[in-house]
Amino acid sequence: MPAVNSPSVPSHQRLGLPLLVLAAAQLVISLDYNIVYVALPSIGSALGFSGQDLQWVVSAYVVTTGGFLLLGGRATDLLGRRRVFVVAASLYAVSSLVGGLSESAGALVAVRAVQGIGGSLLFPAALSLINTLYQEGPGRNRALAAWGAAGAGGLCFGSLLGGVLVGAFGWPSVFLVNVPLAGAIALAGTFLFPKDGPLPRQRDFDLPGALTATAGITLLVFVLIHAPEAGWRSRGVLICATLSVISLSLFVLVETRSHAPLTPGHLFRHRGLLGAMVLTALFSATFSSLPYFLTLYFQTVHGYSAMATGAAFLVPAAVVAAGTKVGERAVAAVGVRAMLLGGMATGAVGALLLALAFSADGSYVRLLPGIMLVSLGQGATWTGMWIAAATGIPAQDQGIASGLASTTLQVGSAVGLAVLVAVAGTGSHDLTADGLLDAVRGAAYVIAAGICLGAVALLPFRRRAHA
Repeated sequence: MPAVNSPSVPSHQRLGLPLLVLAAAQLVISLDYNIVYVALPSIGSALGFSGQDLQWVVSAYVVTTGGFLLLGGRATDLLGRRRVFVVAASLYAVSSLVGGLSESAGALVAVRAVQGIGGSLLFPAALSLINTLYQEGPGRNRALAAWGAAGAGGLCFGSLLGGVLVGAFGWPSVFLVNVPLAGAIALAGTFLFPKDGPLPRQRDFDLPGALTATAGITLLVFVLIHAPEAGWRSRGVLICATLSVISLSLFVLVETRSHAPLTPGHLFRHRGLLGAMVLTALFSATFSSLPYFLTLYFQTVHGYSAMATGAAFLVPAAVVAAGTKVGERAVAAVGVRAMLLGGMATGAVGALLLALAFSADGSYVRLLPGIMLVSLGQGATWTGMWIAAATGIPAQDQGIASGLASTTLQVGSAVGLAVLVAVAGTGSHDLTADGLLDAVRGAAYVIAAGICLGAVALLPFRRRAHA
């Protein structure tokens, strides 16, 4: 049975408001990723978290988001884009309300896991709506640029907003702020997006594939996040790694025998999508890891407050947002591959300049050339890689294609940060200020090299693909 498709598309005059809602959804997802960082000390003292367990306020969100993205992408195709979008946004609103009212550590970690599931549904649903409401070409590219700019703003403004809210209203405010926003998005989606068709019969949904893929990817992300602290040879890590391999092996076996597989085999023959998946993994392993090391540099080496650290990310936020627009225009002028090569080259040069500018007594102004170049490259690459992931994909497969590319984005983030922390040695508790400075500088050099490796993923793209 074919996937559920939207039977009608809004008129050109109505596309602006739906895009605003889709961009707001991406803003919520990215905000929720890091708005809690500034609130962690207050959360830990208020709810009695141990120092070791406090990380799970962040990690529970990342693990479930990464693990359920593939399921969320296919659910979007089969159950309906609007339907999944509204359910996901409602889940965000309800779980955020519960999070703000939580009175125990366990309850808050559970809420963060539910928020992660909401993100794994909302991300592919929003991206699939963009890729079906807007036809391939300039219209879709502009929509992806606006959507990407909202995500960049959320990532960079999250720390600043978190600092303001915690200082004024306490830690519950970083959760409660999502309630009216996510609720409004769910309500708007109900009225603005095309109505979905009837639900498919249950037997057309690959439940064994969904369960094995979700279990395998969730366990994999858990291992990648937990192992650097617990130790790669610890019993829990080894058990989870073994279960992940078993689950993913079962998933491959199930997919080869299913009449309606979770991941249609023809997608793995789509060279552009495969290249985009490699690119999203490298993007998140490099560009997305840099803010972690910048935060260490600002707060530990130079002693910035939480508020000052958030303010330091205002310039990157603005330049990344501008970069998404630059990327959209560059695609129209020179094609996807040439734009991506230019974006990654710009980002690599920026990371290299940052590494050279890091110093114990250097000013923020000294960092600006590197920050602006790496942020410009990040914004342009973000837009281009989602254009590449959607190009040539049938409408009925846009959800699962988005899920595949966003899954590699999440896994790449976990792998990249774990590798960079291990290589740089920033996880060591006995680092001196000078040692930490050297570690952050070394991480920036590795990030620059990793961005250069992204060129390998561009080989499958057509030279003049205008997506």
